[in-house]
Amino acid sequence: MNKTELVAAMAEQAGLSKKDAEQALKAFIDVVSEELKNDGKVQLVGFGTFEVSKRAARDGRNPRTGEIMPIAASKAPKFKAGKALKDMINE
Repeated sequence: MNKTELVAAMAEQAGLSKKDAEQALKAFIDVVSEELKNDGKVQLVGFGTFEVSKRAARDGRNPRTGEIMPIAASKAPKFKAGKALKDMINE
């Protein structure tokens, strides 16, 4: 499912226009992104948690030359599914 299909499904499910559903989706993405940018987390009980995972700096290896090269520390978004979502998927 791509973004257009998601917006259409949200609009149908909630009884909204596609424009309103798209605005709601954009607002959700913006709020979650801003919270993660500030090292926060968004927890939706029964669905899951969006949070930031921190990766330490480490040494990597160039596969072509075998040369050791430094890999900088970084942050990555992470989603952990909630129990209710896991249970629904595994039915």
